[in-house]
Amino acid sequence: MNKTYRCWACGFLAALLVLLAVCAGIVYTVDPCLYYRIPDQWAPVFFSERYQAAGMVKNLPADTVIMGTSMTANYRASWAAELFGGEAVRITLPDGYLSEFDAAIETLFRNQTPERVVFGLDLNILVRDDSGVTGAMPDYLYNWNPLDDLKYLLNKDTLYYSVYVLLQNRWGGGQTVDDGFLWQDTKWARYEALRTYRRPDLVEETLPRDAYYDAVAENLAVMGTWFQEHPETEFDVFFPPYSILFWDRTIRRGELDARFAALEWACEALTAYENVRLFGFLFDEETVLNLDNYCDYIHHSGETCRRMLAKVAEGEEDLTAEDWPEAVENWREFVVNYNYESLWDEAFWEQWNATHDAPPVWWEGDPG
Repeated sequence: MNKTYRCWACGFLAALLVLLAVCAGIVYTVDPCLYYRIPDQWAPVFFSERYQAAGMVKNLPADTVIMGTSMTANYRASWAAELFGGEAVRITLPDGYLSEFDAAIETLFRNQTPERVVFGLDLNILVRDDSGVTGAMPDYLYNWNPLDDLKYLLNKDTLYYSVYVLLQNRWGGGQTVDDGFLWQDTKWARYEALRTYRRPDLVEETLPRDAYYDAVAENLAVMGTWFQEHPETEFDVFFPPYSILFWDRTIRRGELDARFAALEWACEALTAYENVRLFGFLFDEETVLNLDNYCDYIHHSGETCRRMLAKVAEGEEDLTAEDWPEAVENWREFVVNYNYESLWDEAFWEQWNATHDAPPVWWEGDPG
């Protein structure tokens, strides 16, 4: 009986090990997260920015790296290659935190040293701390420990996506790296930006200037390590151009003083580094007032992204230690005195009445 049991147990263990080996072999061969290589026998399929970013910074040689939240999703790497020369890659971490970008930056420089990193510093991520970070970032793909690879190789989700990648290629669904994670089916129109905007009630109390101080100081310290540890790389940091609706929201929520204080701290800190160029696209009046550039109150079109990237290449709208105080103060005066009620004009209401696709929304919240 014991011999029979031992034989059965050994057979079961052997079968299990063979099954695990087969699963690991499939994942390693297909490599859906691009962790080991960029495939040359089939087209990659993009399904998770956080899971695939590690492989992209490891395996895609790049002279220029574009990195940021969803605000950089429509910055094509091919545009960067055209404007700056050499090869380029875009890394997007939607709703990312500075600690998550820090992991991506560390992985990048562990594997290669790009000439420049173009980093979109959202005002929203600048002012928040790490308390909201979830487990969405797979640390085992970004750290130094090769034993952690087992979490990738013996993973039911990556096995599923391995099969998914092969099926998508069979059905003609593969993508180029340049097309990965683009918002290609989004409507960029003034009506859409206004229709989806949930206008907050006007609060009576405002946040103090130092409301975000701790978070901003922590985030700037993280970025400071990038600049200090990699002096051979140029960092082009830009504030993405949120639309004028963002400033309406900021004022009505009583956040104006605190947000501008954060901008001042960031400008002062970032312009102090020799290998950093800072760009104030957040203050680009021509862009932020044209709501046809947007699909909601912050996200802007690929055409707008290309214009911003060209300005980085040409050095336009850069902020220096000498001129940033005036630029920030001028923008504050502009947004405080802007007539926000004029945005909901006759043209908007005519289109809304003609479509009746949704009621106007005025309550608090973010676009879906």
